[in-house]
Amino acid sequence: MKLSHRITHINPDGSDGWEVFEKARRMIASGISVTELTIGEHDVRTDRSILDAMHGAATGGHTGYASVPGIPALRDAIAARVTERTGVPTRRENVLITPGGQAALFATHTAVCNPGDTALMIDPYYATYPGTIRATAATPVAIPTHAEDGFQPRAEDIAALAKGARSLLINSPNNPTGAVYSRETLDGIAKVCIENDLWLISDEVYDSQVWSGDHLSPRALPGMAERTLVVGSMSKSHAMTGSRCGWIIGPEEVISHLADLSVATTYGVPGFIQDASLFALNAGQELETRIAEPFRRRRAIAQEIVGRQQAVGMIPAEGAMYVMLDIRATGMTGEEFAHALLDTHHIAVMPGESFGRSAAGHVRVAMTIEDTAFGAALERLCEFAAERAEVPVA
Repeated sequence: MKLSHRITHINPDGSDGWEVFEKARRMIASGISVTELTIGEHDVRTDRSILDAMHGAATGGHTGYASVPGIPALRDAIAARVTERTGVPTRRENVLITPGGQAALFATHTAVCNPGDTALMIDPYYATYPGTIRATAATPVAIPTHAEDGFQPRAEDIAALAKGARSLLINSPNNPTGAVYSRETLDGIAKVCIENDLWLISDEVYDSQVWSGDHLSPRALPGMAERTLVVGSMSKSHAMTGSRCGWIIGPEEVISHLADLSVATTYGVPGFIQDASLFALNAGQELETRIAEPFRRRRAIAQEIVGRQQAVGMIPAEGAMYVMLDIRATGMTGEEFAHALLDTHHIAVMPGESFGRSAAGHVRVAMTIEDTAFGAALERLCEFAAERAEVPVA
């Protein structure tokens, strides 16, 4: 019996980019102590008040089938949040609740791409992007960016691959690079999308984690609201990664069809999780700021440590919970460096190659452990790189 081409080609080369992470987890399971700087998982878990709201909703009986597009109050709250932050009038009918941002990425590509269509994405990309696109039977095509540009995509590079494509996926603030796309970058992206009749899928799950500059949603640019689908999530802004509550913002007709897809796939998000998400959003900006603050501190720690040595370079981290480090002076690939660092010092980081060719020779470091431990691990990483690069350590 054969499986479908669609499912066997989600990862056609057999690699999903998570080998170092999985190796680290095997080491931990065997009793080895490993400093994990791999995935975007908050070291401070979901706030107790949110969990209390979730518990109250569940014990209060909101455990049956919930409204598939999302409970009206939560859709209203997200619409109000988007309107306030972007200036684009947004109503309940523009919002669909999904089981996390990952489900939203799959749903948006299913909505706009037919089998065999080209779906563009910016390289470096989040590790799930290619497999997500292939799972919809579309064909992912990566658009390279450059470290010397701070990994800001160039409009001309997008335009060179846009002819005949159906969609473009972007992510700002960016995972893995930490780039926050500038107004100039987004204007160029919008121009290419309009000229080539592309759907723009904008992954904005890190919109609450901006350390320099400003986050601009491309949906707010002229002519873009009708061709942009925005992916959002409670995972990063409210440390609710395991709760799996995300959303899609888009034109009413698209949201209506996406609700049909939800009926056929997930059948919605549990009501008690939606109630807890509504509680979290209603807690206001103070909670989001408190959750984001550790990453702002650790970015400053990283800047100080990396800034006083020569073996490792740091891509300007303008947002998100990661720093992208240039280790090309060692002569090693990101994969070689990450495996060697894990083997010799039990520090786990993600190879840049897990996120595309443009990040080769880099590693992504998640700022997701306590400040002192984070600083010590980064010091050791820089010392390890200096030993390989044969440059003096500060």
